[in-house]
Amino acid sequence: MNDSCPVLSPIERQYVQIEERARQTMLAKIYKAIEEATAEAAEALKLTEWMDAPPAHDYFVSVAHQKLFVLLCGGDPETFRGGDPQLAAHILKNGQNIVDHYFIGKK
Repeated sequence: MNDSCPVLSPIERQYVQIEERARQTMLAKIYKAIEEATAEAAEALKLTEWMDAPPAHDYFVSVAHQKLFVLLCGGDPETFRGGDPQLAAHILKNGQNIVDHYFIGKK
């Protein structure tokens, strides 16, 4: 028997399908919100005397990332207070593992 790839029961397959749909819907909304925020800021700034470039797409990605990171750590994403520092360290280590494995190719 192969424990690394078990055969899912019908209810487990149903769960996986529901979770996948919900996750894809959520991510599509996040990506769309970032695109909309980028466009909205650019359009609103055109109506002002602002001469510099509007906030870039990556700025809004960064804002979302920071708020979600604090939320994931159990902190308040508005004040950045609270949260579990050990959990934060584990999340950052996971990020480094992603860099090492997918970006640099280390294993």
